[in-house]
Amino acid sequence: MKVAVFSTKSYDKEYLDRLNTGKKHQLTYFDASLNTDTVILSKGFDCVCLFVNDKADKETLERLSANEIKLIALRCAGFNNIDLEAAAKNNIKVVRVPAYSPEAVAEHAVALILTLNRKTHKAYNRIRESNFSLEKLVGFNLHGKTTGVIGTGKIGQAFCRIMLGFGCSVIAYDIVASEEMKKAGVIYKELDDVLRQSDIISLHCPLVPETHHLIDKQALQRMKKGVMLINSSRGAVINTQDAIEALKNEQIGYLGIDVYEQEEKLFFKDLSEKIIPDDMITRLISFPNVLITSHQGFFTREALEQIAIVTLKNISDFENKLPLENEVKR
Repeated sequence: MKVAVFSTKSYDKEYLDRLNTGKKHQLTYFDASLNTDTVILSKGFDCVCLFVNDKADKETLERLSANEIKLIALRCAGFNNIDLEAAAKNNIKVVRVPAYSPEAVAEHAVALILTLNRKTHKAYNRIRESNFSLEKLVGFNLHGKTTGVIGTGKIGQAFCRIMLGFGCSVIAYDIVASEEMKKAGVIYKELDDVLRQSDIISLHCPLVPETHHLIDKQALQRMKKGVMLINSSRGAVINTQDAIEALKNEQIGYLGIDVYEQEEKLFFKDLSEKIIPDDMITRLISFPNVLITSHQGFFTREALEQIAIVTLKNISDFENKLPLENEVKR
C-alpha cells in the first residue's frame, strides 16, 4: 500500500524502513503533523500512519475520505485524537498498536518516581559544578509506602509488579479488576479510597470522556497532603491548572509527568531558541518539585521495534483483507 507517514522523526523512519521487509509498502515520510491544513498531503495515498499528536477530527476525516484514504494506522495505543464516529461514517478503518511494550512505560513512570524522590537530577548537576553537599537532597524509602494505581491494563499491571518489588503496599482502581493482580497482592478499592490512602499515585488509564480531567481540584483535595502524583498516560487526565494550584498550596508534594494536555504544540520539537507562549507549562517548569519529560515513556529499542512490526502488520492485514485484530471501533 501507499502510506503517508505523518509526524515522522528519524527513529520512526529507521525502524519502519528496517522492518518493512521486501518493501511490501511504499512509505512516504512527512515531518508535518496531520490536521486540516496538512491533510492535502494525503492525496494519492491509500493509508495514513499517525502518532499521538496528529489530529483526525470530523473535517480532516472528510477530507481524507475525499482523498480516497481507506485506513488510518496509528503507531501508538491511544486513539483519543481520532473522531471514530466520523471515521466510520466516511468508511475509514482505524487500527492501532495496543501493547507495544507495557514495561517501557511502566519503567519510565518508576524512573520519574525515583528521580523526584531521591533528586538524582539535582545531584547530577551539583556534582558537575563540584558541589558535593547533600543539603536539601533528602528523600524517603519507597519500601512500606502505599502506591495507588489508577488503571490496571497492561501498563498498569507492569507498574504494579515493579512497585510490589520495592516492598510497597499497592492499591488500585479500575472498572474491571485483574484477578492476576489480586493474586500478586494488589488490593482493589474505590477511586475515592485510592485517592485518600496513597502516598504515591500513578495514572495508567486511557483518555476517554469519563477520564478527562479525572484528577481535578476535588480529586486533589481528597489526596494526602504532599502526595506524589505521576502521569504517564494522557495529559488531559489531569486538569493542569488545578494541579498548579495544588502545587502552590503544597497539596501536591511531587509531580512527575510524561504527558501534558497541550503537548501537541510542544512535545517532539526543539523549542530551545523560541519563546514558549504556553503559560501553564512554563509555570510547571518553574516548580522545583516538578519533573517533566516529553512523552518519552515509550522510547526504548524494544518498543520502537514492536510499534513498527505491529503497524506494518496492521496495514498488510487490511491490504490482504484479513481480520483486523487491532481495529478500533466506535
